[in-house]
Amino acid sequence: MIGFYDYTVILTYISLASSILGMISACYARIGWAIFFLGMSGLLDTFDGKVARTKKNRTEDQKRFGIQIDLLCDIVCFGVCPVIICWFSGMQTPWEVSILIFYCLAGLIRLAYYNVMEEKRQQETDEKRKYYQGLPITSIAVILPFLYAISNLCQDNFEIVLSLAMLLTGLLFVLNFKFPKPNNKQLTVLIIVVAAVVLYLLFCFNWKEYYGWNLSDLMFWKHKKG
Repeated sequence: MIGFYDYTVILTYISLASSILGMISACYARIGWAIFFLGMSGLLDTFDGKVARTKKNRTEDQKRFGIQIDLLCDIVCFGVCPVIICWFSGMQTPWEVSILIFYCLAGLIRLAYYNVMEEKRQQETDEKRKYYQGLPITSIAVILPFLYAISNLCQDNFEIVLSLAMLLTGLLFVLNFKFPKPNNKQLTVLIIVVAAVVLYLLFCFNWKEYYGWNLSDLMFWKHKKG
């Protein structure tokens, strides 16, 4: 069998599976679950690199394989999955679709550039990265849950807010600026905040008012026809 099979890529594979579940949920208008799975992918991505670095005897081929797997999974989890969620959330006009295409393309460019520069950096030094160039694509796993958490404040303007946020996020992916890499304490706080938002969306937000379904519909996976 081709490929490298060890524990260093398990979290990345689970993250991919989570995003697929998120896209399926969005297709059935289960936006709460879609956001949950997106947040889960972001959480898993936070730790996959730390897990990979615990294996000290990785070969250069294994390291490069890990980098490629991470990039390919990231474009699905944080590039395609958010686009699917936004589409089924109402971003379906031509200009909104153009924003979604731009967002995904910007994420792809950012990941490819990061992949090239990170491989070059690892050949030159073993030091941990202290900052990112541009906004990390995984940040959408924080941005989207936050937007949906405050969507009831936006009322009928939520699609406009969502569209502008996706456009700005895409721009920040490709703009060349230094974004500080969070330390362990900051990551812990971020994870707690995202988890709280996702739980709020699943169990407290009045989805019935905005999307025509409630928690009981969601839990029993009843697809609304009409």
